[in-house]
Amino acid sequence: MEGPNVVPTVVDLAKRSSYSLRSHQSNTSRNRADEDVASNRSEASTRVEAAEAVGEENEPVIDPEFKLPKLRSLSIIILTNVMLQLSFFIIVSSSSEYAAYLGGTSTFSGLVIGIPTVFSGLALLPMMKWDQGVYHRPLHLACAASVLGNMLYGLAYRAHFLYLILISRIVLGVSFTFWMYCKRYCSDPRIVGIRRRTALAGWLVVGQGAGFSVGPFIGGLLYRVGFQNGVFNGYTSPGWIMAGAWLAFWVAVAVFFEDVPVTPPPEQVELTNMSSSSPHTQQQAADEHRMTLQRWGVVVCMCWYAMTCFFILGAWEANIPVYTAQAFSYSPFSAGNLIALGGITTFPFLLANLFVARRVQDRHTLAVGSAIGLAGLLVMIALLKTNTVQFGTVYFCWFLVALGFNIASTCTLSLLSKQLPGEWNSRISLAIQYSNYTGRVTGAVWGGAGVKVGMLNYLGLQIAVVGIGGVMFMTLWRDLKAKTG
Repeated sequence: MEGPNVVPTVVDLAKRSSYSLRSHQSNTSRNRADEDVASNRSEASTRVEAAEAVGEENEPVIDPEFKLPKLRSLSIIILTNVMLQLSFFIIVSSSSEYAAYLGGTSTFSGLVIGIPTVFSGLALLPMMKWDQGVYHRPLHLACAASVLGNMLYGLAYRAHFLYLILISRIVLGVSFTFWMYCKRYCSDPRIVGIRRRTALAGWLVVGQGAGFSVGPFIGGLLYRVGFQNGVFNGYTSPGWIMAGAWLAFWVAVAVFFEDVPVTPPPEQVELTNMSSSSPHTQQQAADEHRMTLQRWGVVVCMCWYAMTCFFILGAWEANIPVYTAQAFSYSPFSAGNLIALGGITTFPFLLANLFVARRVQDRHTLAVGSAIGLAGLLVMIALLKTNTVQFGTVYFCWFLVALGFNIASTCTLSLLSKQLPGEWNSRISLAIQYSNYTGRVTGAVWGGAGVKVGMLNYLGLQIAVVGIGGVMFMTLWRDLKAKTG
C-alpha cells in the first residue's frame, strides 16, 4: 500500500526540483538584466553629469598645449594693453610743442615721452611682491594711475608749470607696469598652452601697433582742432580724453575681469612629487631647471632683441615730429599723420602674422622681422647721404621699420617661455619687460636728440645695435629652436 505513495512523492520531488532550478535560472537572468539596466543607467547618468559639469564650467577638455583663458578676461588684458599704448603715444605728435610752450626743449619732450618707463621699471619689483601671483591688484592700480596721470598732464597748461607734465608721465609710469603683466598673462602656464603663446603675443603687438598709429593721429587731430580755452585745448585735450576713457574702462574691468586661480603652475606640482619618481625622471627635471651656457645665451639674445625693437621704434616715434618740423616744416598734426599712416599700413601684416605664427618657428619670425626693419634703416641712411629725402621716402622707411621691429618683438618672450620651465614665467617676463623699458627710454631720448647729434649718427647707432643682435642670433641659431604656435 505504501508503494503507490512513494512513486508520486519522488516524481513530485523531481518536478519540484526542476521547477526550482528553472525559477532560479529565471531569477538569475532577471537579476543580471536588472544589473545591466542599472549599470547602463549609472553610466548614462555619469555621462549626463559630466556633460552638465562641462556645460556649466564651459571648459571643454582640450590638449593642454592649446589651452586658453576665458575670452572676456583675455579681452580685458588685450584692451588694457591697447589703452596703455594709446596713453603712451597720444602725446608724441604734440609733446614737443607743449614742452616749448612751457619753456622746454625738444630733448625735454623726448624725456617726457620716455621717462614713464624709468619709473615703471622702478615700480615693477615692489609690485611683484604685492600682486600675490595674480592680476586684479596691478590691473586696478594701472587704471587708477592712468586716470590721475592723464589729469595731471591736462592741468600743466593751466598751472603753466613745465615739470608738471614730467610728473604726470611719472605717475603714468606706475600704470605702465601692467605691460609686464600683459606679457605674463599671455604666457602664464596656468591658463595658456605652450602652442598659444606666440599667437597671444601677436595680439599684444597688434595692440602696440594700434597705440603708435592711432595715438599720434588722435593727438595731432586734437592739436589741429585746438579747443581754444585754458583747460581743454590742443595741448591738454589728449590728457583729459584719456582720463575719461580710463574711467569708463575701469568700470568694465570691475564688471568683466575674472582673475586666474591662486594656484601654482602645473610644473610646480610635478616638482613636488619628484621624491617619489624614478631617478631618470628626477634627472630629467634637474636638467630642465639647469641654466646651461646655451640657455644663458638665448636669454641674453632675446633680451637684447626686446631692447632693440623698442629702442628703434621709440627713437623713430620721438624723432619724426622733430625731424619733419625741421626738414619739411611739418606741424604736430602732420607729423602725427605720418606716424599714424606708417602704423596703420602695418596692420594687415600684423594681423596676418597672427595666423602665420601658428605654423612658423619663432626664430624665423625674428629673422624676417629684423631683416625688414634693418632694410628700412639702410634705405633711410642712403636717402640722407644722397639728399633725396621726401615725404614718400620717409613714410616708406618708417613703414619698414615699424613693420619689421613690431613683428620681431612678437617672439622674444614667447620663445623664452617655451624653452624655460613654466614656474620661471614671472622672472622671464620681468627680464623681457626691463629690456623693453631700457629700449623705450633710451630710444625716446635718442630720437628727441637725433637732429642735434646728426641724423647719420642717429641712424648709425641703430644699425650697430641691430648688428650686435644679428651676431648673437646667428651664433645661437640652433639653440633658438622652439615649438610653433
